[in-house]
Amino acid sequence: MIKAGIVGATGYTGAELLRLLGQRDDVELTVVTSRELEGTPVSKYFPNLRGHIEIDFTSPDSKKLFDCDVVFYATPHAVAMNTVPTLLDSDIRVIDLSADFRIRDIAVWEYWYKTKHACPDLISKAVYGLPEVNREQIKSARLIAVPGCYPTAIQLGFLPLLENRLIDSSRLIADAKSGVSGAGRKAVEDFLLCEASESIKAYGVTGHRHHPEISERLNLVSEIEVGLTFIPHLIPMSRGILATLYAPLKQGENLTQEKLQSIFEDRYAIEPFVEVLPTDEFPATRDVKGSNKCQISVTYLKDTHTVVVLSAEDNLVKGASGQAIQNMNLMFGLAETAGLEGIALLP
Repeated sequence: MIKAGIVGATGYTGAELLRLLGQRDDVELTVVTSRELEGTPVSKYFPNLRGHIEIDFTSPDSKKLFDCDVVFYATPHAVAMNTVPTLLDSDIRVIDLSADFRIRDIAVWEYWYKTKHACPDLISKAVYGLPEVNREQIKSARLIAVPGCYPTAIQLGFLPLLENRLIDSSRLIADAKSGVSGAGRKAVEDFLLCEASESIKAYGVTGHRHHPEISERLNLVSEIEVGLTFIPHLIPMSRGILATLYAPLKQGENLTQEKLQSIFEDRYAIEPFVEVLPTDEFPATRDVKGSNKCQISVTYLKDTHTVVVLSAEDNLVKGASGQAIQNMNLMFGLAETAGLEGIALLP
């Protein structure tokens, strides 16, 4: 039995961790923290968990965290870094859903997150938790940096093209759209129903903090420096991401739709949570809602020598909490799919 704790469990990613872990017989949730709700039953705050999780919220300073085998951080950015070292020193594995350990370039991280990093020495020791790339490293990791939701969808879409040296990686475009839950569970005017409903808008046009994470990771497999234009959009739905990715074919490269399709199918053939759709079928966010799947389609536009990849995921599952649990499964030698086999919700 794995003893697990969750720090910061009242946001959307924390709630999703509770939903997914609360159904498992091989995981015991021993501590769930919230400073504001200390002493309140978890099931009172989240009635959907009644009968599944019958413990109270405790303080983030709770000593019970040191009785855990693994602790998930579902906290805002620049929180986990302050207490993670103490847990690691006590031989507790840590899975961080925030951005505190995702970016290896500390100066870049500090620029985008507007604070000094509290434990920069740990960044090089953290394993980036994208199983489709780092599965073997994850198995022996002590500290996991779970990728962001946009970076997951975008990397999974571009990786086969970069690995096969098919595209001009200096001119990549990622046009990505996310449901409102991607902004977190907070009272902000832009995310109110009357503001977000029946409207779509771009944000972070001149710079988004997921951009350096995506570029840094893509550069690990690119033969030249990646030049990425990344524009996120807010759309009026609760959850889901659809990324439309554009990549110009290398000059002189000979490509057919059949070859392109086989490259993607071969790359993800053994991946339990990446589904490459048949040619002329395209992903939709509703087809992955509530699941840990990322659906991908790929199309070659011969007239413009451009590859278009469509990548859809649930930003709270494969884009966050589900992927975190996928990492936990690997770390503890469990079936990678354990607790994540759920079928997408429809409608």
